[in-house]
Amino acid sequence: MSGTIAEEMKGLLTEAFAPTKLEIINDSAQHSGHAGDDGSGESHFTIVIEADAFASMNRLARQRAVIAALGDIVGERVHAVAIKAGVAAA
Repeated sequence: MSGTIAEEMKGLLTEAFAPTKLEIINDSAQHSGHAGDDGSGESHFTIVIEADAFASMNRLARQRAVIAALGDIVGERVHAVAIKAGVAAA
């Protein structure tokens, strides 16, 4: 897939969860020179996602579902991802 890793993550998460809110924040600049910084500018991200699909899941299950949806991105192509996953407030 061409484009940035953030764009790829957005596509995968949109397909998997049809989120009502999705923010993918590139935190890589804050980690420049630290462990896991590969110089690509795409090594650290924060994902904020809300989806009805998370309604029956606890926090850990939500994080596992997000990581599973991202496939080989986490750990292979991205060093770190912080996940804030929840259900939209009614």
